[in-house]
Amino acid sequence: MYNYYKGEKMLDDKGFDLWADTYDESVDISDKNNIYPFAGYEKLINVVLKIILNNSKKSTVLDIGIGTGVLSYELNKNDYKITGIDFSEEMIKVSKEKMPLAKMLQYDFSKGLPDELNCEKYDYFISTYAFHHLDDNEKIILIKKLLEKLIKNGLLIIGDVGFHTRNQLNECKLLNKDGWDNDEFYIVYDEIKDNLESIYKIEFIKISICAVIITISMNEK
Repeated sequence: MYNYYKGEKMLDDKGFDLWADTYDESVDISDKNNIYPFAGYEKLINVVLKIILNNSKKSTVLDIGIGTGVLSYELNKNDYKITGIDFSEEMIKVSKEKMPLAKMLQYDFSKGLPDELNCEKYDYFISTYAFHHLDDNEKIILIKKLLEKLIKNGLLIIGDVGFHTRNQLNECKLLNKDGWDNDEFYIVYDEIKDNLESIYKIEFIKISICAVIITISMNEK
């Protein structure tokens, strides 16, 4: 992901460690100016919150790529039980300061889930601005693993830079060619849905020029 605040690309855990203190400011700048990559960020977070908070049940949530904990902090304030994983030690520290009672684990989710969580089940899996680190095949593999660990009627919610079609992605890339991050694997809904929609219930929500939400559940159509 491109850091508009520092003007640098930071692609590994050490890079994100360095970015942790200014990440939220970087996001805010991009969102307020309605530019890639974080245009629609605040709206995306609010839509995900609305989806979850509309369920009166106080549920268990696993936040994959929790980052600075912006989304999970709001859920935590509403008595949801939060577990968070992130490959950045400093991001985990920031989240832990906000939510001292939440369970936080440093882990590279491209490898799946930490062993200590393999026996756990959750009402919600949430992931915002993290799935772009996985290529399409890795996305599908992780999604299927997560769905196996959902409690009945649970939901997987992915919010990220994404597009409905490859043409829309290419248009955005052309408009942002000077800042485009070619190392990321942004969601193209048309290219992943065929691997999922025959088995799962999957819904697409467009948030902005480059932000989308995808919800997936075990409920058959």
